[in-house]
Amino acid sequence: MREILGRRRGLLSQRSDGRPELIGAALTYATEWQWPVLPGVAADPEGRNRCGCPDPECTVPGAHPFDPGLLAATTDGRMVRWWWSNRPTAPIVLATGGKAPCAVSLPALPAARALEALDRSGLRLGPVVASPSRWAILVKPYSMEQLGELLYAKDFVPGSLRFHGEGGYLALPPSETGPGEIRWERAPLPGSASPWVPDVEAVVDAVVEALTRTGVSAPEF
Repeated sequence: MREILGRRRGLLSQRSDGRPELIGAALTYATEWQWPVLPGVAADPEGRNRCGCPDPECTVPGAHPFDPGLLAATTDGRMVRWWWSNRPTAPIVLATGGKAPCAVSLPALPAARALEALDRSGLRLGPVVASPSRWAILVKPYSMEQLGELLYAKDFVPGSLRFHGEGGYLALPPSETGPGEIRWERAPLPGSASPWVPDVEAVVDAVVEALTRTGVSAPEF
């Protein structure tokens, strides 16, 4: 399992010192894939487990928007370039929903087990974003009504599943946040076209079945 959680995927680009080139990744998302992005608030330089935002109890340090707010997310390459030219280490935050992908996330260990089961079942997955604590499976945009009907029809849904839909956000690789590196567990295929992502129904059905079948407990965090 340590090997599963520790796998690294290639970064979109690197600087000459080997560190991730955030501006290049942000421009790829915004201009080539048409995913609206904005810079996230950085972690507190005096303590990576603390956030740079005013909330002393922030639960996602460095992995959320603050200034500018989420509504500023854009696919405008000029704006993206200006942001990261001025804040070159800012995490890249995707505004989920609309025409951009949404996501279903769960804790890292159950996620690793679930992905193994999904591979065995032959379910086709798109990109998967991983942080040290949670993995997020990107899915096609969905409405809150669609999600509500999906969850209502199920006898059981693990409480640790989180849904990043319209009005939500997700930190993208190769960002560095308070909890650590954001990376691709399943990287998008190379190319300029926006990556393919599955329907949310297929992913939720398969994840719930995989967790139930493997007997993995998905803790509440």
